[in-house]
Amino acid sequence: MAIYPGSFDPITNGHLDLIARASGFVDRLIVGILRNESKHPLFTVAERREMLAQVVSGYPNVVIDSFDGLLVEFAALRGASLIIRGIRAISDYEKELQMALMNRRLRPDIETVFMMASEAHSFISSHLVKEVIRLGGNISGLVPPPVEASLKDRLLKEQALKV
Repeated sequence: MAIYPGSFDPITNGHLDLIARASGFVDRLIVGILRNESKHPLFTVAERREMLAQVVSGYPNVVIDSFDGLLVEFAALRGASLIIRGIRAISDYEKELQMALMNRRLRPDIETVFMMASEAHSFISSHLVKEVIRLGGNISGLVPPPVEASLKDRLLKEQALKV
C-alpha cells in the first residue's frame, strides 16, 4: 500500500497523471490531502476531497483521505509502507530528498519513491494554475474539466465579494 500526499489545491492533470501511473504498481493507493491552513487554501479539505473523488473514480484501488501532522505517522497509521512523491524539476528534488531522509530517520520501515512528472505536465503546479486563472488566462488542459469549473466558480465568488 502507498500514500500519495499533497495539498491538491486544486488537483492538476500532473497530479492525476501520477495517480494513474502509481495506482498501476501498488495494490492500494491512498491520496492523502494535507490539512494545512497556514497555506491559505482556496478550497476546503471537503471540497478538495469531492474534486478528487470525481476525477479518480475510474481507479478502483485509489482511496482518498486527509491528514495533518507527520506524513510518516499517517502512513504508518494507514498501514502504508511506501510514499509516492512527484518530481517536476531538479529544484523539487532537493526539497523532496531532504523530506525523504527525515521521513526515513523517523520511520525506517517506510520508503519514499520519487516519480518523474510526465514531460507534458512538468511545468504545472497548483499555485501556477490559480495564478493564471485569477489573471484571466486559459487553464484548459492543465486541470480536469470539473476542477476547472470549480475554480471558475470560486473565483467568480471571490470577485463578487471584492465589489
